[in-house]
Amino acid sequence: MALPRPRRVRALAVPVGLALTASLSFLPTAATAADRNAAPAASTTQGPLLSYVVNTTPDRATVTQVKKAISKAGGKVVIAYEKIGVIVVHSSNPGFAASIRTVAGVQSAGATRTSPLKSAATTDIGKPQKLDRLPKAQTLAAAGRNSKTAKSGEPLEPLQWDLPAIKADQAAKINPGSRNVTVAVIDTGVDDTHPDLAPNFSARQSANCVGGVADTSRGAWRPYDAKKDYHGTHVAGTIAAARNGVGIAGVAPGVKVSAIKVSDPKTSMFYAENVVCAFVFAADHGVQVTNNSYYVDPWMFNCPDQADQAAIMDAVGRAAEYAQKKGIVNVSSAGNSNLDLAAKSLVDKSSPNDTKPGERTIDPSVCWDVPSQLPGVVSVAATGVKNLKSSYSNYGLNQIDVAAPGGDAKQVPDLPAKHGNILSTMPGGDYAYLAGTSMASPHVAGVAALIKSAHPKSSPQEIQWLLKQDADNPGCTPEATTCTGTQHINSHFGYGIVDALDAVK
Repeated sequence: MALPRPRRVRALAVPVGLALTASLSFLPTAATAADRNAAPAASTTQGPLLSYVVNTTPDRATVTQVKKAISKAGGKVVIAYEKIGVIVVHSSNPGFAASIRTVAGVQSAGATRTSPLKSAATTDIGKPQKLDRLPKAQTLAAAGRNSKTAKSGEPLEPLQWDLPAIKADQAAKINPGSRNVTVAVIDTGVDDTHPDLAPNFSARQSANCVGGVADTSRGAWRPYDAKKDYHGTHVAGTIAAARNGVGIAGVAPGVKVSAIKVSDPKTSMFYAENVVCAFVFAADHGVQVTNNSYYVDPWMFNCPDQADQAAIMDAVGRAAEYAQKKGIVNVSSAGNSNLDLAAKSLVDKSSPNDTKPGERTIDPSVCWDVPSQLPGVVSVAATGVKNLKSSYSNYGLNQIDVAAPGGDAKQVPDLPAKHGNILSTMPGGDYAYLAGTSMASPHVAGVAALIKSAHPKSSPQEIQWLLKQDADNPGCTPEATTCTGTQHINSHFGYGIVDALDAVK
């Protein structure tokens, strides 16, 4: 059983059979002079139509003035998030970013991509496709339907080695999670019709944020293409697949799960304006936890000395911070490149991934994987069945908060599981194995939801503290040659592998 490799090669999950805090005060201030109240006139030269984020002082008067300057500079405002001072803009003026950075109140501004938008009709982004079934040879659907329910648990639960690895099976007997807790899956969309997801799905807290503006129409949150955009559905099942006698079980089978779609159709890119929309939407719709199994395209790492990248860091950082202040725990995958994020330098050969990548050397102490390395975001490394770091997982002393099962084909469990990757839900009512830090992050999001269920008045900071306190750290074993640190905190596991049972005690 093998799934086709996603076209988006940097995705934080890989198909079966493949290996797979601080402040933003360093960001440059674009304009400080009081007399810079207007941008220069728009250039008569027309370039490619690009999307931008313009980050301002977050007050209505400043945003209003900057919006006027945007129009004069040849930009069209798509949406203004006044509460965080982020304005999404489209412009074909090649000098737009340089012009708007000179305007008073603008703190950073830059293009969110290097590839052009298709046309001025950028709101026409397509509709979700019908959720056709995947080919049976690529799924475990037949096995699930033909198997008899296990003596204890769901029909496919014996294949889920990851649940006992973090004691989630035991935790479910004590507290499966509260219906007052919702985990938002910020991803490629979720098939809410899946029988393991439908009982726990919250349509009220779901949207399509592609383009930067939330669309809450019925089904807008579903995948554009069920055969390619399966990532979010798989993530959702790990978090909250219901214990209903069907298929698998989630880490927190009693909580609700919602979908906020942020991946562009066709390219499946996760651009900054989409992610900003998602964090703000989650915060304004009563979500308690977000799962973020991606990095913001097109840069694997965003560097503050590059104006466009600095603007991306600023915009997404503001949105994530806004969500945290509204009571949300943001959980994110650390990446699948087997990189030491605490190294003095790293070579990035994959950016920008929406046009032609080039090779660059970056300093990971200031050039960040967004959102994983943003202040206050829980960064998650992946482990295999042997409680070793997954071969592909990024790592780094003081860069990883916690670890969780993400799967590893090189670490094979005993029968009956037989497969080292993570089994979860797929569009069309199916199931499949995937591996990646994408699969580790939802385990942590599920445990965070259990903590919130057991301690409903806890703040995001308290939940993070409990995640770390309850985690079990295997320490650096002799075969883990890249592991540094102590038994308490190290580069492979952070504070340790999360423990669902301790979360509900």
